Order: sequence, then C-alpha cells, then structure tokens
Amino acid sequence: MERKVKNSRKTSETNIELELNIDGEGNYNIDTGINFLNHMLESFSKHSFMDLTIKASGDIEVDDHHTVEDIGIIFGESFLQAIGDKKGIKRMSDATVPMDDSLATVAIDISGRSYCNLDLNFKNEKIGDLTSDNIIHFFESFANAGKINFYGKASGSNDHHKAEALFKAFAKTMLDACKIEHDKIPSTKGVL
Repeated sequence: MERKVKNSRKTSETNIELELNIDGEGNYNIDTGINFLNHMLESFSKHSFMDLTIKASGDIEVDDHHTVEDIGIIFGESFLQAIGDKKGIKRMSDATVPMDDSLATVAIDISGRSYCNLDLNFKNEKIGDLTSDNIIHFFESFANAGKINFYGKASGSNDHHKAEALFKAFAKTMLDACKIEHDKIPSTKGVL
C-alpha cells in the first residue's frame, strides 16, 4: 500500500498545494511564505523521513494566522488520507528531544479522535517571522484535521530552540507511530 497523497486547499485567504509521502526519505521542498515555519517543517520532514512538499501563498501581509492554520489543516487532512485504514501501524508513540537549553516532549495516538494539549510558554510574541501563538494553532489544526491525540510540552530559555525541539519530537513520534508492525487494526473496536 502506498502511503502518499497530493492535496490542495484554496480559500479566499490562502492557496496551498501539499504532497506527503509517509514512507519517504526525508526530502522536502517547502515554501509557505513564512521563513520560520519553512524551517520547522523542513526539520519535521528530515527527522520523520516523510517526504513533504508545500507551496503556500496567503494573506501574510495581514497576519500569518490564516496561512499557518490552513497549512495545519491540509497537512492533517493529507496525513489522514495517506495513512489509510491504519492496518498494522504502531499507533501510539512519544519522544523527548533536547536542543541546547531546551527540552521538548511529544506524545501522539493516531486514534481517529482529535485532541490537542500543549504547554509551550513562549516568551516572545514572534520567533523570526512566525507568531509564537500560531505554533500552538498549527498543531491544533493538524491534530483536529488528522484525527490525532497530540500532547506537547517544551521548556527552556530560547523560543527558537523550544520550537525546533518540539517539531523534531513531533517528527520522531510520527515516524515511530506510523511504522507497520503487524497486520491488524490496533484497536479493540476494530477500527481507528
């Protein structure tokens, strides 16, 4: 089964094209119009070994909110489509990643149910050209659209390092939870 997808999302505020290959090599081509978000998604791709292409344009002259939100939505929808019936996946995983002064932990359950709980406490309003609060919104949008339980926590003194450790921990949990380990649906319900 090929676990890859090509999707697009066009609204009055954004226009996004996304390609995702869960079983890739960590290749990426990302242009969101938000440089720090590009950096985070490139890091995700590299450390998850998922191939990820995103070309996005949005009303960033107003704010980065709509673009970040819609990228989270299309990324979650694309993941949900690419993962298919989830037969054989490990399903649950967690990872803790250090980065200099910072430490981030992420735990996920590819459960078919959406929930997001984040404890990030960024000190600055912006990290580069990305509004710090929109990192939280990205993960909320991804978890809701991808029907994933997502828990994340980051601590440290440098917001850049906290965010990057968080995205790397996200990558590691996704890589692990998506592994095919058997030929069953990992749920007492028989569906995820």
